[in-house]
Order: sequence, then structure tokens, then C-alpha cells
Amino acid sequence: MKRPHHPFLLLWTAYLFCAFAAKDEAAEVDEESHPDPNVENYSGMIYIGRLDDDGKRVGFDADNGIKYIFGTGFDETHRKIEEADLHHEHYGPDSGHDVADKAHGKTREQVLHEKRIGQLDLSKGPKPFGWFEEHPLDGGAVPPKVVRVEPFFIDEAPVTNKDFGKFVRSTYYETEAEKFGWSFVLSSFLPNAEQLQSAEVDPEAKDWVAVDKAYWRSPEGPGTSYKYRENHPVIHVSHRDAAEYCKWVGKRLPGEREWEAAARAGHFGPNNRTLYVWGDEQATEIAKEYANLWGDGDFPWENKAEDGWRATSPVKSFKPNAFGIYDMTGNVWEWVRGGKHKNRIVRGGSYVDSLDGSFNHAATLGARATLHGTTTTGNVGFRCVKVPKRKVEYHYVYENEDSGPQLVIEGADGKRKQFQQYARQDYGVDESDDEFDEDNDVDPTKPRPDETRGRKKVVKPRTLTSDEL
Repeated sequence: MKRPHHPFLLLWTAYLFCAFAAKDEAAEVDEESHPDPNVENYSGMIYIGRLDDDGKRVGFDADNGIKYIFGTGFDETHRKIEEADLHHEHYGPDSGHDVADKAHGKTREQVLHEKRIGQLDLSKGPKPFGWFEEHPLDGGAVPPKVVRVEPFFIDEAPVTNKDFGKFVRSTYYETEAEKFGWSFVLSSFLPNAEQLQSAEVDPEAKDWVAVDKAYWRSPEGPGTSYKYRENHPVIHVSHRDAAEYCKWVGKRLPGEREWEAAARAGHFGPNNRTLYVWGDEQATEIAKEYANLWGDGDFPWENKAEDGWRATSPVKSFKPNAFGIYDMTGNVWEWVRGGKHKNRIVRGGSYVDSLDGSFNHAATLGARATLHGTTTTGNVGFRCVKVPKRKVEYHYVYENEDSGPQLVIEGADGKRKQFQQYARQDYGVDESDDEFDEDNDVDPTKPRPDETRGRKKVVKPRTLTSDEL
């Protein structure tokens, strides 16, 4: 005779089945892959990241960053300087403690004396940490080198007066030019020529005049207005002003390498790398289709406006690059992340620059300059970037009373790993194990350091390192 099943047993079996199914479902949720970058888009922004053969964005399950040659557009003409640096003597009786004496044509005593009193030209000898050697024409990095950037979204055009006005009206933000009470204006743009007689000028740029009460709403000073220039890039903004705006819209300033990756627009390798946005042709007739530059006139008084504009132009007035991004060369310099407060970085050149660097900067894809972070002027603006969404990863943090703070991480598979355990023998771990082996699982048969303390679920931090200035 067949024994009937007990009703309680059936219920318990069903409960266990549901519990395990729910656990498996939760594990599947925890083990979901990163969000698909192909479904993520933002209005007015361009995605910069690696694409597959079909033109789709590569997911985060693979290396979807971009590698490219970062640096000045004049790298070929600068080869002699690179080769000369290789011949510096860094050893031997005349090395002067790693100072290249022979390259300077001085005795060891002279070089050491200059080194101690701070008169040594570091561009001709050993480089200190963080040294950024600039090309004399466009300010770009020399020598160029291969770098990598993670995927990101970038504004297709610089932030306009209209955009910045919304930020100011919403937050009552006061720019640093307003706080200081003045900003720099190009001398030939002054509404009153008599201002030149008593005006103060930038000691490093004599053509830029400090004008009282000049700021983004009054670009050339009192009596002038940004009206009818709502779609021009906002100017007279400092590095902090730009960063505050980006934060307000949920974005941030681009890194220097991110900015150049977007500017080079796929021309990343040694064979397709170009000097300008449009290629290698150094002709005003071609450049005027792509960039707002000074042109062939004599700076700062004669601007023939071959491109149609003497000063800033509305964004998207010129052809975009291969990625569909506008004004990456000319119009206004753009603030980027990095640098120190006294040497913040701007990229891209502006309407006062030339093609060949015969005056101001050469408008190459490597064009770079540094300004004090509080500098505000009539040819510096910015744009913002945003990083794609990533999978949120969690871990659990425990603390043990006996051996001090302990970290136990619980993965999506339910396994727990213990880190930084100092009194390991208290928890049944064999003392013969390598004490620096951080991958040992906690023995499930022994007391865990978290049994007497509560655990806290926290977001696992993503630490990104960078050697940008």
C-alpha cells in the first residue's frame, strides 16, 4: 500500500523550491551585465567610444576605450629636438648628478650652481615629475605618445550665452568676472579708443586690455550686450564658472585627453593622423569652411573676416568634424580638467589664432595653452562631457572587535572574501598560508569576523587613475 504524502511536507517542498528559485533570480539580477551603451543617448551630445565592424558601440564586457596618439600636430618637425634629447649625458664623470652638461655647454660646477639657485632651463635637461614639454608654436605635447580614454559623451558644440543664461537665472550664480569687476577684452574691440590710453593690459599678451565691468552679459564692457549673440559661445567665464555650470546640468568638464580624442575624430593612428580638423592643407580658403580664425589680416587691427566673423561666431556655423562635433578648432578656447590652479588648461584655439602660428597659436589639433584658473577673457569658453551609465556594484563592509576593522566582500555568487585581516588565527585560517594572499575565502566552518558585528551594504567605489596634469 502506497503511503500518502503529508500535506505539510508538500508545502515545505514548495516553499524550498520557491526560495531557491527566488535566490537564483536574485543572483541573475546581481550578475546582469553592464547597461547597453547603444541604448543610451543624450540630446546635443556625441558618443566617443570604440565601435564594432557594424558601427555599434562595443559594450562594457570588452575593452571599449579608445587608444590614440596624443600630442602636438608638429611632431614631425620637432623630431630634431627629440633626437637631441636622446644624446644628453645622464651618466659618467661629467653628468653633474644626472644633469646633461654637454648638452648645455657648461661645466658641472656652473650647471650645479644654476640648478641650486633655480636658473636651469629644465626643458634642456632631465625632466621633473609632471613635466609637460610644449611645442613653441601650438603648445601641444612633445613628443606625442599613445594614450587611452574610457568612453564618454561630449557636447556637440560649446555652451552658448543662451544656455549659460538659464543657469544664471536658475541659480543666481555670480561669475568671477563680476566678482572681480573686470575682464580682458581685445584692444581692437574696445567701444571707445580713448580707453587704450589709460587701460591696463595683460603683461604676457599686450593686445588684451583689462576692461572694468566687462563680463559675459557685457562682452566688451559697459554699453555692450550679448543680445543678438545668444547662440554664440559664452565668454568671460573662469575655470570655476565652467565647472559649476557643468555640475548644474549633471555633467563635468572634459579631460584633456578626452577632448583631443573627440577633436581628432577617428584620426588616431600614425597613418591617418592629421594636422588640422580638415586635414593637412594650410590654406585660408579651406580653413574658413571649418573654423573661425583670424585669417590673413594683421593681428590685432586688421581682420578681413574671410570666414564671415571678426569675433565669436554662432555655434554650428562651420562644418563639423568626422564625429559631428562643431568648433573643436577656433571660435573660443575651451577649458578642460587638469592642471594646477595657476596653470589651468585650455584647448582648441580661438578666433584670434592663425594657421601657421605666425601670430598667437597655430590652430592645429594639438593647440594647447595654460591660463590662471581665475582668468576671464573674450575668447575662452567651454563645453561639457558625461560618462555612460555603468553597472552599480556593491560590497558589504564588516568590522571585528578583536582584530580591528576588517573588510569582507560578498560577491554576486554569494561567496565572501576577507581582506586586511591581521589576527587571522582567530578565525581558523592556517598560519602557513601566505599572509599577503588576499584571495583566500573565509572558512565557512569557522566563526566569521562579521558574526558579532553588523554589516553595511555600500556601493563599490570605482577608482580611476590618470597621469594628466
